[in-house]
Amino acid sequence: MRITKSNMFMHRNIFLFFSAIVLFSACQKSSKYIYNEGLIHGTIYHIIYESPQGVDFQEDIKKRMHAFDQSLSTFEPNSVISRINRNDPDVVVDDDFRTVFLKAEEISQKTGGAFDITVAPLVNAWGFGFKHKESVTGPLIDSLLLTVGHQKVKLVGSRIVKENPGTMLDASAIAKGYSVDVIAGLLADKGCENYIVEIGGEVVARGVSSKNQIWKIGINKPIDDPENQNNELEVVIRLKDRGLATSGNYRNFYLENGKKYAHTIEPSSGYPVQHNVLSASVLAKNCMTADAYATAFMVMGLEKAREIVEKDPDLEALIIYAEDDSGQNKIWYSKEFEKLFVK
Repeated sequence: MRITKSNMFMHRNIFLFFSAIVLFSACQKSSKYIYNEGLIHGTIYHIIYESPQGVDFQEDIKKRMHAFDQSLSTFEPNSVISRINRNDPDVVVDDDFRTVFLKAEEISQKTGGAFDITVAPLVNAWGFGFKHKESVTGPLIDSLLLTVGHQKVKLVGSRIVKENPGTMLDASAIAKGYSVDVIAGLLADKGCENYIVEIGGEVVARGVSSKNQIWKIGINKPIDDPENQNNELEVVIRLKDRGLATSGNYRNFYLENGKKYAHTIEPSSGYPVQHNVLSASVLAKNCMTADAYATAFMVMGLEKAREIVEKDPDLEALIIYAEDDSGQNKIWYSKEFEKLFVK
């Protein structure tokens, strides 16, 4: 995905605790814990892993990330998803695209369409996508809504079939989480049992750190911060053998005529969401699932998000919202999420 100065830090919703001791020891040949960082998918990645023979796998990691972009990045003109958006008749989906598309379809159905990867035309129109912002009008939104709806695209064999050729896909609200899962899987295949993978704030952690402790992750307070200067934390949790993703409207937004427009678009209305949820952090068995639900919860609002979490034993969530009467920030979290808090 395209890397620019303005979006490089856009999605850093989670702050990782990398102590000076860990960073120093990671550079020593005697240590089996390796530290990698770099740029990918328009953001920054940080990875720490215990390598069985002390081998640095960063080149393998970078190669896999760039192969991933050739499937799902809308900023890569020849990627699978870009060719689908151009209605290329010869494009055939690969395994990465298939996995993400099927999971997106599943979560779209479970959230009543709150999560929908066909919102690309709307995201573009509002200035948060892979095309330039348009002059938004009611008639424009109405026309774009004709192309939006997860039920309007199907995976038939190895090809995407659209009801409307104007329908375009944007997997940015799920693909980054899946990228974390992919790299975690690569490390596991290399024999790594202890690692943490973070890409743009989405995280998977397995095992323990070099201090033989469960990995600790901090979740930021949702303070308007487009330059990513705020690292004030709301809570710190212990994360092991799960994926964590956070979505919020406090980093990717703009002000126009005194009004705030955030990047989370409601698929049914075509407009940026305007309710009181400030951020949603979701725990799931994998980061792809957590990523998609975090976005869906930003669209759905607190009460509907709670209903889904309380019915699904594989999901836990922490949602920060502004109280209607006072405007003060409040936190709701599921019982199992609370057990992970570092007191």
